[in-house]
Amino acid sequence: MDFETYSLLAVYSAMAIYTLAFIAFTVDLARRSSVVPVAVAQESRPVGQLAAASGSTALLEKTTNDTTPGRDKGSRSLRLAMAFALVGWVLHVVGVVLRGLAAGYVPWSNMYGFAITATAIIVGVFLAVQFWQDLRFLGAYIVGFCLAFMGLATVNLYVAVAPQPPALQSTWLVIHVFVAILGTSFFALGGGLSLVQLLQARREARGGEGFKFLATLPNAEKLENLAYRLILVGFVFWTFTLIAGAVWAERAWGRYWGWDTKEVWTFIIWTIFAGYIHARATRGWRGSRSAWLAIIGFAAVMFNFTVVNLFFKGLHAYSGL
Repeated sequence: MDFETYSLLAVYSAMAIYTLAFIAFTVDLARRSSVVPVAVAQESRPVGQLAAASGSTALLEKTTNDTTPGRDKGSRSLRLAMAFALVGWVLHVVGVVLRGLAAGYVPWSNMYGFAITATAIIVGVFLAVQFWQDLRFLGAYIVGFCLAFMGLATVNLYVAVAPQPPALQSTWLVIHVFVAILGTSFFALGGGLSLVQLLQARREARGGEGFKFLATLPNAEKLENLAYRLILVGFVFWTFTLIAGAVWAERAWGRYWGWDTKEVWTFIIWTIFAGYIHARATRGWRGSRSAWLAIIGFAAVMFNFTVVNLFFKGLHAYSGL
């Protein structure tokens, strides 16, 4: 077998392991839901009974309030989920590297290569961010999203290795696309946190009614602040993406800007997140308005990388399909 075949095997193996990780993350969310009613029931118990049940109460408080990595190991299902995610990510990276070796250039010159590379980096960023903040409760969202995207890529977007188009034979391909994927990874995390923020804010407004697992997560304000920080990092990467793309366009086509569909959508995304940062910092856009703007921004990113790449014609039409 050649590198291309081994790459496919590694990608399929990663998908299988990611499936186990997704199941384990989901089981952990279900466990969180089962913990909450116990604590609620304890609130109505006499003091003596509460003291006897202090072990489970302390566990709940630790799960709810302590989001610093390393202090709470989490449930067995959560530890298994992270282990599966790590093993799946290693296999995933191997698949990407082997695809690059088979092609003889970086493996993101078409939609299939881009999809498997982007999902590998998104999972990698998710794993790396855990050293800064415990965001393991986003595991089902991140792994599920990447698993679905990988499935779409292997079934509908797969193309055999082929010679690279002349316009892509540039160092700027490595820089521009890699940084764009990094920005997308942070936008994905920020979008996920914003979605959970909306659910948490709704639960808080209803006096605790809603999805029970939300009681074990940070409050809406902290989720919003975490999303803002991650989106700021993503915005820096996206700004560099826009600049690098303009420089590459000048080298390849003799102009910095040409109103190509891909260029326009990249700028639209930049504008949405610039508006998000500006509105939140200067106009007091907090709560649901900032969360919805972050979600709209990430939706625009996904539209750019899927619909625009596949259905809009232009100088950036390198889907390979």
